[in-house]
Amino acid sequence: MAFQLAACAEMLWRDKPIHWRAARLHEMGFGVGLWNWPEWDLDALEKTGATFTIMNGYMQGRLADAEGAEMLLASAKQTAQVGKRLGVHRLNLHGTGLGDQGLPIQQLAHVAPGMWLRARDTLHRICDLAEEEGVTFTLENLNLREHPGCPFNSTADVLSLVAAVDRPELRINLDLYHTQIGEGDVIRHAQACLPWIGEVQVADNPGRFEPGTGEMNWPVIARALHDMGYDGPVGMEAFAKGKPEDALDAFRAAFTL
Repeated sequence: MAFQLAACAEMLWRDKPIHWRAARLHEMGFGVGLWNWPEWDLDALEKTGATFTIMNGYMQGRLADAEGAEMLLASAKQTAQVGKRLGVHRLNLHGTGLGDQGLPIQQLAHVAPGMWLRARDTLHRICDLAEEEGVTFTLENLNLREHPGCPFNSTADVLSLVAAVDRPELRINLDLYHTQIGEGDVIRHAQACLPWIGEVQVADNPGRFEPGTGEMNWPVIARALHDMGYDGPVGMEAFAKGKPEDALDAFRAAFTL
């Protein structure tokens, strides 16, 4: 049994044009993930024939304040058009705004109780938009070590929000690299999130390289995902410790049962 495998094009062959990277991933049988899509030539990406599995679903905005929510909805609506053009399967959100290169950045001293209600309501509005546009959004967990001060950061926070919304237009992008750093116990977290998972993302820790380079037992994790009934996409959001082709081979081996 093999999972549906994809990899983040922006983390591999970083000296090559993005359309070359997408075409190479497609040639090797992988789907393609994107971050900072406004920087890329969409015509060239379309011509690769690649399957685009996930990309940032917004470029500005926040979940938990009125101004940020309006920015988020406007940005998500624009991004949905790009997603439909490229045939992207999932449009990814975070509990925070984005900075340079489409990476999450926002620092808060604390998350007030009312912010949870605002975030839930904003996500319901995202689902309304998704339903109108015929797209699916995901909400990704992060970790506070690498993203200090980001609200709604942990796996538990993301699960709480997505489960509270509980609509098919919003799924969890379960990033097990971030779960390992922030909380550990990745298999039990995956079991808890299972009804809402839209994608599982992976990288080994420490280093954020491909499976097999760090402390995580990926064959055991892959078997556990299979045994709990998960057969959806798995995306490698990792750098290559050596050659990208070798990293992708290791990733494929870890998730082929």
